[in-house]
Amino acid sequence: MTSSLPPEFDRGVVTTVHQGDCHVSAAADLTYSTVLGSCISACVRDRVALVGGMNHFLLAEQSGAARDRYGASARYGAFAMEQLINKVLSLGSGKKANLEIKVFGGGKINSALDDVGAKNIDFVRQFLHDEGYVLAGQDVGGTYARRVLFKPHSGRAFVKRLDSDMGANVAREEIAIAKRRVVARPPVDDIELF
Repeated sequence: MTSSLPPEFDRGVVTTVHQGDCHVSAAADLTYSTVLGSCISACVRDRVALVGGMNHFLLAEQSGAARDRYGASARYGAFAMEQLINKVLSLGSGKKANLEIKVFGGGKINSALDDVGAKNIDFVRQFLHDEGYVLAGQDVGGTYARRVLFKPHSGRAFVKRLDSDMGANVAREEIAIAKRRVVARPPVDDIELF
C-alpha cells in the first residue's frame, strides 16, 4: 500500500491534537495531527530555535456583548492562542520576531450550524493582527473538513481536504457539541494542498 503523504510526514511519531489541546515540541521526528471542521488550529514555530506547536479550539456562537465582540468563546480562543505562543516563546528563543504562524480550519461543513467557521477565521485573524503577527500561511474556510499535519521542528504543514463522509462525521461531532453548548475545557498545563 502506498502512502499519499510526502516522505517527511510518513515516518516518526504522530501526536493527535484534540479540541482544547495545545502541544509544543522541538523533536525532529514528531508530527502533530488534527482533523478540523469549523474549529481552528494554529501552528506556531520559532524559526531560530526550531521549536513549534499546535493548538485546536472551537469558538461558540457570537455573544451580543458590546465590550467583547465574541463573548466568552473569544476569551477561550484568546487563551488557546496565548498559551501556544507563550509555550513556543518559553521553549524557543523568546523573541516574537522569530515566530511564524499558520492557521487552518474554519470550514462551513454543515448548513444546520451558524457559520461558526467564518467567526473563527475572523477571530484568529483579528487576534493575530492585534498582537502584531503576520500569517506565514493558511488554509481556512471552504465547505469541507480537513486533516492537518504539522512538523514543529521544520515548520512544514500538510493539509488534506477530506471527503464528504469524513466531513459528515466531523459535522455530527460539532453539532453534538453545539447542542450541549459545551466548549472543550481549556487545557491545564510551508503549506502543501492536494
